[in-house]
Amino acid sequence: MTISRPSLKALAIAFALAGVAGAALLLARPQPIESAVLGADWECTQTAFVLTSCAPRVQQAIPAVETSRRDPVPPTRG
Repeated sequence: MTISRPSLKALAIAFALAGVAGAALLLARPQPIESAVLGADWECTQTAFVLTSCAPRVQQAIPAVETSRRDPVPPTRG
């Protein structure tokens, strides 16, 4: 069985394609943008400078504070 090594031209093409794919991924990821028309209650992103999508901003709930325990805490000896 003969295993051939890829030529220098094939390696150069493979690296060029990997570079183009990486650049496309960087440009295509969603970027947050401000929308003065919709106001502060909306969150908008723009993908690849072409597609813009907006959604209502999610309000973060404040965690509840524990006020009473169901099981008694055993006394500690000091």
